[in-house]
Amino acid sequence: MSAYPVTDHACDVVVVGAGGAGLRATVGLAQAGFSTACVTKVFPTRSHTVAAQGGISAALGNMGEDDWRFHFYDTVKGSDWLGDQDAIAYMCREAPAAVIELEHFGLPFSRTEDGRIYQRPFGGMTTHYGKGIAQRTCAAADRTGHAMLHTLYQQSLKHDARFFIEYFALDLLMQDGACRGVLALDMATGTLHRFLAQATVLATGGYGRTYFSCTSAHTCTGDGGGMVLRAGLPLADMEFVQFHPTGIYGAGCLITEGSRGEGGVLRNSEGERFMERYAPNAKDLASRDVVSRAMTIEIREGRGVGPRKDHLLLHLEHLGADVIHKRLPGIAETAQIFAGVDVTRAPIPVLPTAHYNMGGIPCTIDGEVLTRTPAGDAVVPGLLAVGEAACVSVHGANRLGSNSLLDLVVFGRAAAAHCAKTLKPGAALPSAPKAATDAALAAFDRVRHASGTRPTASLRDEMQRAMQKDAAVFRSGASLDEGCRAVGAAFGAMAELCISDRSLVFNTDLVEALELDNLMRQALATIHSARNRTESRGAHAREDFPARDDANWLKHTLAWVDDGGAVRFDYRPVQLATRSGEVESIPPKARTY
Repeated sequence: MSAYPVTDHACDVVVVGAGGAGLRATVGLAQAGFSTACVTKVFPTRSHTVAAQGGISAALGNMGEDDWRFHFYDTVKGSDWLGDQDAIAYMCREAPAAVIELEHFGLPFSRTEDGRIYQRPFGGMTTHYGKGIAQRTCAAADRTGHAMLHTLYQQSLKHDARFFIEYFALDLLMQDGACRGVLALDMATGTLHRFLAQATVLATGGYGRTYFSCTSAHTCTGDGGGMVLRAGLPLADMEFVQFHPTGIYGAGCLITEGSRGEGGVLRNSEGERFMERYAPNAKDLASRDVVSRAMTIEIREGRGVGPRKDHLLLHLEHLGADVIHKRLPGIAETAQIFAGVDVTRAPIPVLPTAHYNMGGIPCTIDGEVLTRTPAGDAVVPGLLAVGEAACVSVHGANRLGSNSLLDLVVFGRAAAAHCAKTLKPGAALPSAPKAATDAALAAFDRVRHASGTRPTASLRDEMQRAMQKDAAVFRSGASLDEGCRAVGAAFGAMAELCISDRSLVFNTDLVEALELDNLMRQALATIHSARNRTESRGAHAREDFPARDDANWLKHTLAWVDDGGAVRFDYRPVQLATRSGEVESIPPKARTY
């Protein structure tokens, strides 16, 4: 469209997103000699990985006996057998090397007295296949994600990666079923830029802002997933949304699971350490889905605290000020700011809060994006996905704490390695896809000149409240029916969108509207997928179907969302086998904690 002049950039690989996964991919690509462009809507060290507190899991054995096979067992069990076991084995086997590599990059881990990387216990992490408690989570106090981002950004600069900061990715440029690059808006100047590349790596993070109360930053709008859906490709396992047990009541800010790993305990209004009833062995360190449901039951049954009896208490004061200030300084600061609590003297009011998306863009261990055809899985040429935006699937129906940072670095590195094996630095690029560019510019123009009666904030609030009410910790057919209707109505009301600012330079009204389209599509995929899955598994708890149903539902959901808001489904088998000789696969069985 002549109204929007477009600046072209040619590179070998373009990475969209500069969180842990995007930066690890960027480092690997630049090291391999590829001209690499990293497009990010926020400054890299402000990406949401900065909020990761507790640590990164790896069976280093610094604090006691450990083995990557124990880690593999825990992750498969935690996933409620929806995780692909070949991918899980790869991640857990590669974990120690990935963490040591981060140490060599300069990540300032906390240390034991003899100088080794400090490791703390985390929920669901055991030794000897569930018999003992593992200290497996490598930590930099309670600011591990912050340390990781700074380390990887420094390494990216060292290897001459080129960053395009405060650029908002609008749409994928697809041509004949292959991805040729991405169209982006430079928010600072209002100019449009087309990044043409041999491969495009989506590392855009999760879509937590579909919920009213979440631990996610306001930037977590699932832009990669939205672009994938608009390109006519599916998302996988969207019904599985993790609620973190300990978000600060009323604020949603995260209180790391590491606080319980250090010895913190949850108590109800009767002063009871109630997790002993729900998970007699793991107690407060059961997996997140188990703890979140237990907390919700306690509140439902009248044992919540406060005037409304609508939250619970996390006690850290018994740990002592020295341990808190050494191991949990960020938590002490966060609790003081957002709850007005001195954690050395009083408990923190907490409530389960939307935290992580297990679902996302379906992909292989190498990061190659998959779609589903009548003949089975098919790779989408030129398109890769890593991090929370992707669904490998190593987390299945429920992610274990501290496996997320591991996912970022292992599969960010794997995607870079795959590009190094399959692409040639400096190879000629196909001509720019004019039809895809024109379609993306037309969609952008429609949003920019939207002149209805509904502002973005109103539509977003309608969607978020429906998701919070009808697709929360517990779900039912009735609530999901109502949620599908409400989210569908909100999506339909996008036709009435009103943009009050028509300018292009730092137009936050416009950018929030573009983000809302991404959120709406993924909210539809999530709530329809939840209604479609008539069983309970991991973080997906159906009160009308309380049992796990391996006979009918041991499979991955694939969901497509069209421009009219209609959702259709297909399925992929769960990979229960591991690669020959690595480790024995684990057949589905009941989970106990």
